[in-house]
Amino acid sequence: MDGEWNDNQPIYRQLRDRVVALILDGMLKEGDPLPSVRNVAAEYRVNPITVLKGYQQLVDEQLVEKRRGLGMFIKPGARNLLLQGERQKFLAEQWPRVVATIQRLGLTLEELLDSANRRSTSDTTEEER
Repeated sequence: MDGEWNDNQPIYRQLRDRVVALILDGMLKEGDPLPSVRNVAAEYRVNPITVLKGYQQLVDEQLVEKRRGLGMFIKPGARNLLLQGERQKFLAEQWPRVVATIQRLGLTLEELLDSANRRSTSDTTEEER
């Protein structure tokens, strides 16, 4: 997790969002333990209550479960639940702006697909290096 905080959002919310990103990116998998509250608080120099509040949001969203005496763990199905929510959020909030930009620029479906294919090919080429 990144140790930089911004002033636009409470730190506990930023912690929650960072854990969500780690789950979506596959860096934290179902069944994996979350870093301990104490370790995160010490490493990022934040109050343990702040870390606990961020973790509690994940519990409330049913992405993480508490195991008494063991810690907190990513629940089965957490990534799929997050993907479903993120997809809906993208389609509702970002996609309309993307479509408006595409229309404003007069881009065709063929141009968009060609661009996506070129990017996909260049990403694959870079990974092979």
